[in-house]
Amino acid sequence: MDRYFAGKVAVVTGAGSGIGQALAVRLAADGARLALLDLNGAAAEATARQCAEAGAQARADTADVTDQGSLARCAAAAAGEFGRVDLLVCAAGVIHTGTVQGSSWDDTRRVIEVNLLGAMGTVHAFLPLVRASDAGHVVLFSSGFGLLAMPRFAAYSASKFGLRGFSEALAQELGTDGPRVRVTCAYPGVVRTPIMRRGTFAEGEDPAARADSFDRLARTEPDQAAQVILRRVRQGRSRALVGPDARAALLAERALGGAYQRVVPWLARLARSR
Repeated sequence: MDRYFAGKVAVVTGAGSGIGQALAVRLAADGARLALLDLNGAAAEATARQCAEAGAQARADTADVTDQGSLARCAAAAAGEFGRVDLLVCAAGVIHTGTVQGSSWDDTRRVIEVNLLGAMGTVHAFLPLVRASDAGHVVLFSSGFGLLAMPRFAAYSASKFGLRGFSEALAQELGTDGPRVRVTCAYPGVVRTPIMRRGTFAEGEDPAARADSFDRLARTEPDQAAQVILRRVRQGRSRALVGPDARAALLAERALGGAYQRVVPWLARLARSR
């Protein structure tokens, strides 16, 4: 990288694994100072050690993005140590697989609470610190499933469509103050992370088969995803499409419009008939 992030302060949620971890390590290599948040405090500490080995100043905090008290404490700690946040990355996320009727309400609600409300709550807690930067930036995570909805992932798609709307509204709101704070929404396709194996499943789903299928479809590594996202941040872009599958989803959305909702069930019925 070009040391664009050298000396900048970055806060990363979901930093214990997956794309969040990869982003933290890349930012550390580029000279950023880091506050790393994860529900798994030990995983956040492990990522912080990796960052420290790269010569970066990094602190780790156990944070529950569904708990505003937890986020407020982390924001206060970041304010005390750094005084501002130049880059806020909301990478925490979970997934659930199953039909709407077959899924427990607790599993459905948790996806919305973590993915959508968790990101919104993180922005709410840290935005004053981002505004304190001369050139603040917020990165939110939608998904290829935030471009095209898919059956058996209704809660996940709902959360990612919601993040798409939130990111665009936030960008417009902050844009009224000038270009001081920018917003980039990332749209990863299937990235080789443990999210599916750590996900929840409705009764009747085969978790092992789902996870194996996810791994077979994954063509993008977390570090590749992090590289794309940080490049788009440096460019000041509003979207970061990650992987060929995410780019294909965007093309399908533009070409088919709402007609894709008839195509997907037809393909599913065709697959079952074979």
